[in-house]
Amino acid sequence: MIINSILENDLYKFSMSNYYQVHYPNAWGTFTFHDRNNTEYSEEFVVALNEEFENLASLSLNTAEFDWAVETIHYIPQRFWEWLCYFRFEPKKIKTWLDNEKHLHIEVSDLMYKVTFYEIPILAIVSELYHRFIGDGYQERNELTKVMISAMERKVAIASQHNLYFADFGLRRRFNAFSEEIAIEYMKENCPTFTGTSTVSLAMKYGIKPIGTMAHECFMFQAAIHTPKEANYEVMERWVDVYDGYLGTVLTDTYTVDTFLRNFSMKLAKLYDGVRHDSGDPKLFGDKIIEKYKSYGIDPMSKTIVFSDGLNFEAAADIKEYFAGRIKVTFGIGTNLTCDIPGVKPMNIVMKLKECRINMRQPVYGCVKLSDVPGKAIGKSEDILNYKYQLGVSS
Repeated sequence: MIINSILENDLYKFSMSNYYQVHYPNAWGTFTFHDRNNTEYSEEFVVALNEEFENLASLSLNTAEFDWAVETIHYIPQRFWEWLCYFRFEPKKIKTWLDNEKHLHIEVSDLMYKVTFYEIPILAIVSELYHRFIGDGYQERNELTKVMISAMERKVAIASQHNLYFADFGLRRRFNAFSEEIAIEYMKENCPTFTGTSTVSLAMKYGIKPIGTMAHECFMFQAAIHTPKEANYEVMERWVDVYDGYLGTVLTDTYTVDTFLRNFSMKLAKLYDGVRHDSGDPKLFGDKIIEKYKSYGIDPMSKTIVFSDGLNFEAAADIKEYFAGRIKVTFGIGTNLTCDIPGVKPMNIVMKLKECRINMRQPVYGCVKLSDVPGKAIGKSEDILNYKYQLGVSS
């Protein structure tokens, strides 16, 4: 089995599931898979993929996991963890097929508070099976450990030189489960500025902090059921209602940073600890965030930007030096930690919310993500044009 614990998922999946249960318990949605590299897959791969999906049904929250989660992730109430004890993945809800060009399609639909759990395990399974099927080496653990530690020695040196605080965000596109454990174990033992991991099961196993807040899907859902103009504001307000100041890092780029800043009121700027950057020019982004804080009379050094857009340690060091003395920065580093292996090309795969409805009596609406990178918009073309028109986004 590739996924061996129901906690082998990103922290923000648990926080968002709880958020949906509180505010939108009857909401329904569909997630769909995108391979940005247009990889060709085989029928044998799909068979192996479906076998791994079947294995997900055997996962459940055990007593030790429950006790640890209640104590450690205390900002998500015990009620939620008691519910999770009874949650089971339903593989029959995962639809998988190849088109005529052998491109892989995956869709899964369910109530939002349940369907959100499928995204990250599906991506991790696809990534690990892909590397196994194409045979790009390092199937022996000793060899994989050797090459990864060699790379991580250099990463630790950069982190130490620049005092880079960073976390592992590498579950979804890791080389395999073992590669992520190598990275976490090595960084925990050798890098004082390593702050934790988004992978909850590994946070528990290694006694480190689980890290994460929210993802694009929250804003995509809110925009679809109401309006993109106010989606950022509405999510931020409702998030505070649920978490009362915990999980105070807000994602900014679902509909571009400029749209976000129009919704980032003084109250919200003061309430939230900081923001997360996930697309576009990081320096331009940070400059805009700093100016926004200054316009409200907020000292930017009291706030934090989390940078998480496809980073390596060299890029993180450059960003850190650019903002030195201007605003606090931390980093979420994913593929560069868990799939930075000689001769191995990491996958470029995502799953995004395709459509949703607030309850089963209401219409189904298509979901859209624009981001701060032209050409990376997700959604039906007519919906993308509609959102751009409403938000005044030209690119």
